[in-house]
Parts: sequence; structure tokens; C-alpha cells
Amino acid sequence: MKDACEKCEKSLPPDSDEAHICSYECTFCRSCVEGPLNHTCPNCGGSFEQRPKRQSS
Repeated sequence: MKDACEKCEKSLPPDSDEAHICSYECTFCRSCVEGPLNHTCPNCGGSFEQRPKRQSS
């Protein structure tokens, strides 16, 4: 589980509501997904879903 947005490097802890992933688990924050990325992964061309949460350790 990546801990930062691949575009803007915003911190995305395991329990973050902001994290979104594609089917290859490329990880971006909500602001980048909804803004400059226009809901399309720049690495694979896939769409995004909200990343499942995990309890912080």
C-alpha cells in the first residue's frame, strides 16, 4: 500500500479517505484524480476506485 500520491506526493496514510487506486494499484489523491488526471490513470489508462482503508498501526 503506497503512502503518498504519485503525482503531488500528498501523504495518504492507510486509513485515508483521499486515496484512490487503479487496477494496478497506482495510487493518487482525490484532488489529482478529480482534477488533472480526469479520472484516468496516467500509467495504465485505467479508471480509479477509492482505496480500501486499513487501520493505522
